Amino acid sequence: MTGPTAADEEAAMAGTAQKAAAPEVVRVRVPDRGLRQDLRAVKIVLHRELIRFWRDKLRMVSGLVQPVLWLLVMGTGLSNLVTSGGGPAGNVDLKTFIYPGVCAMSVMFTAMFSAGSIVWDREFGFLREMLVAPVSRSAIVIGKCVGGALVATLQGVVIVMLAPLAGVPYDPALMLQLIGLMFIGAFALTGFGVMMAARITQMQAFFGLMQMAMMPMMFLSGALYPLNGLPTWLSVLTRFNPLTYAVDPMRHVVFAHLDVSQRLLRTFDPGVTWGGWTVPIWLEILIVLGMGLGLMLVAIVEFRRAD
Repeated sequence: MTGPTAADEEAAMAGTAQKAAAPEVVRVRVPDRGLRQDLRAVKIVLHRELIRFWRDKLRMVSGLVQPVLWLLVMGTGLSNLVTSGGGPAGNVDLKTFIYPGVCAMSVMFTAMFSAGSIVWDREFGFLREMLVAPVSRSAIVIGKCVGGALVATLQGVVIVMLAPLAGVPYDPALMLQLIGLMFIGAFALTGFGVMMAARITQMQAFFGLMQMAMMPMMFLSGALYPLNGLPTWLSVLTRFNPLTYAVDPMRHVVFAHLDVSQRLLRTFDPGVTWGGWTVPIWLEILIVLGMGLGLMLVAIVEFRRAD
């Protein structure tokens, strides 16, 4: 029996050298999906929305320009017009009347822009990285909706601080009620925007669709005029507008803290009616919250189908 030859020894030495030079394979373990990971994903997406909003100072300022113009410029002009025309304004400033509508409009614009960030992420490939993460896609949508609603509410807080300019008193209960109602409205609007952005691939298309949707919603919500005494066709359209049920509770809580006569209250805060029945405020809030949850569920379904 012969021993190993020189060629065998060289081959063995070469194999040993190759094993020593080969890099060690690192095993990557993908965490299992679960509720804990989904909640962490919601937190991360929400935190990212807050960081993006805080770092974009131009967006913060531009989001305030239009609501302030509506409140100070248009509100002052309408007040002078109604006063000189002998209208029913009495001791109610028209800036006070449109103030709740301006609060709703401020969160509407910011919520829609927050939802539009999905299209931006899709264009630059970041959305695909989130979709392939080991978390549920519903967690990403929930984080987007809650984060967009929170960002829009923070923007709306600035308008709340301008309450004295509209003749609305500083009252802690009033401020908290307005902020809470703004968050519910912003959540519904963000859900609507996320649902639209789920299938749109270009920012130009999203902004065009956003403008087409926001302008009718704004003018048909009663934000700038009372809902009583309208023509039948216009009254029907306002009742089908989801923003109507977000503006009316804000106006109700504002006028509840003002000292006005019942006649002016019936004129400027008539409420929303269905066939002569006045819709309760709690039901309006449930309608807005239900629409927000429903739109978010539709957005979740759309994201599950997305590539």
